[in-house]
Amino acid sequence: MADTRMTPTTGIADSLRRFFDGDIWHSFKRSPVTMLAAFVTFIYFFLAVFGPLVAPHNPFDLASISILDSSLPPAWLELGDPRYLLGTDIQGRDVLSAIIYGARVSLLIGFASVILSLVLGVGLGLISGFVGGSIDAFIMRVAEIQLTFPAILIALLINGVLRGAMDVQDQADLAYTVLILSIGLSNWVQYARTVRGSTMVERNKEYVQAAHVIGIHPTLIMWRHILPNVLGPVLVIATIQLALAIIAEATLSFLGVGLPPTEPSLGTLIRVGNDYLFSGEWWITIFPGAALAVLVLAVNLLGDWLRDALNPKLR
Repeated sequence: MADTRMTPTTGIADSLRRFFDGDIWHSFKRSPVTMLAAFVTFIYFFLAVFGPLVAPHNPFDLASISILDSSLPPAWLELGDPRYLLGTDIQGRDVLSAIIYGARVSLLIGFASVILSLVLGVGLGLISGFVGGSIDAFIMRVAEIQLTFPAILIALLINGVLRGAMDVQDQADLAYTVLILSIGLSNWVQYARTVRGSTMVERNKEYVQAAHVIGIHPTLIMWRHILPNVLGPVLVIATIQLALAIIAEATLSFLGVGLPPTEPSLGTLIRVGNDYLFSGEWWITIFPGAALAVLVLAVNLLGDWLRDALNPKLR
């Protein structure tokens, strides 16, 4: 008699088979633009994870940097050095390696801030939509007040408050934490409003009423039964918010209130290179700026496709 017991390997294989036979995978295969965006995004993530291994140089190792190599143009221009494909900056650091390290930091801050926004926004939206009453009114009024200001201004305000509460040494040591909190706390509203609306629909359905009847605690109903059914739109928002978080980090760093000049984020590289843009050393800022634009465009294209792919009305 054949053994019909389900094993973990069989379960994974069945899940993969259903995915590759599903509408989302077929939609992905039918969109060359989406496939290109996914490939570009994968390259960035690969470089972010394995940056120290694939970068030609370590641009932030002072022992390996020579001031004699400063301001070299890209390798294909006159006076270019084959060792530095995209040239060097004013300190002799390899621009290509700096971009690889910078993308790593930008993606780290972007992901961490998105996770913070998601956890805070989903939690508040779930509580607001399920509990209702004065709690719902208070959370939504706070959200509406925050929506009256651009997210970057909220991030600047939070950044300034946090930095004002620290001494100079702590500001340098906690630069990453300050940026993540500033960006994360400025982008939770969309998650909260979306989850609140979905929760208000779900709480009136029969399975929730049945859970109330059999005596399940409201907290368990909210987190175990309603939450999995309201997370669909959250994935789309998170994908788009990742691009916005990366732009916000670059903006704050460019304005001088993000990471210090010694840190290799894309925003910092653009700000440092901007000082030498009109002196003819255009590659110091143009290449990091182009890398940032390509990354944001690829993530946005993936977010747009995911929004359409998960919309049942467009299938």
